[in-house]
Amino acid sequence: MFYEYEIDYDTQNSYEKGLSEAFWQFMVIPEDNETQEVTYWHFENDLGERNSVSENGLGFKTVQVRSKQVIDHIKFNAHFKLKKKEINPFGFDLPLNLEDELQILNSIDFKVDHEPYLRKTSLTTLPEQHRDIFLFDSDKSIFENLTDLNYWTFDHIFFKVGVTNVDTPLAEIIEKRQGVCQDFTHLFCAIAKYNGVPCRYVSGYLHQGIGFFGDSQMHAWAEAYVPNVGWLGFDPTNNLLVNHNHIKVCHGKDYNDCAPLKGVVYTLGNNETKYSVLVRTAQEQQQQ
Repeated sequence: MFYEYEIDYDTQNSYEKGLSEAFWQFMVIPEDNETQEVTYWHFENDLGERNSVSENGLGFKTVQVRSKQVIDHIKFNAHFKLKKKEINPFGFDLPLNLEDELQILNSIDFKVDHEPYLRKTSLTTLPEQHRDIFLFDSDKSIFENLTDLNYWTFDHIFFKVGVTNVDTPLAEIIEKRQGVCQDFTHLFCAIAKYNGVPCRYVSGYLHQGIGFFGDSQMHAWAEAYVPNVGWLGFDPTNNLLVNHNHIKVCHGKDYNDCAPLKGVVYTLGNNETKYSVLVRTAQEQQQQ
């Protein structure tokens, strides 16, 4: 079974004292993979500046926009259509021998092959005082431990917008127990890596039609590597295994690899960025 989605991504950048030159880079185009296919996409801005498209070092599409106009604001809009395949996140067998699974996880070859996503970053390093906050159970499989971690993270943090930003340290998130999807995901990744499981940060879109947690921007979740299975998606913000409601854009070591918008602007004043994201199914389109 396939699900059809349409996505609108809008952002407006305002500059208090205007700017004379700027460069913006967007990473918002859904990827094509074995579970999803982009059938249409369009990207535009209200100043008529030209777009260029390229791939970053991890192979994900980016859109670049340059401007040398003197402006005090610019609006961007992206529109996507895609098909998403229904998947069974439990469609695999658990290992018969837990010792064999742990042996793979602890092997030098495995660690070398997955080094980029075992590597701890400033956003995915557990503070010393919280190193034992969640330890894997050696009597359970890696998948079962990750499922427990998914629930634990969901239960430990209360979803609340406006209390953290992209630079909020993990210690503050753990102790204040408030944050948004990127905070849930960074904590999940940090604990998985600390327990020896490769884990990567995923940026994408979430269809919230049945009440999932998320804000008006893009969503974040994690992918962890399970020996003899592969990469599996975990959404600790909603205590879910990733399914057809999750539309992937890209992955990386943390938010910094996946930021939807980066740029360089030449301005002396403050600037403000507002986002909105709307994800609809074909059925919702027909009901309007």
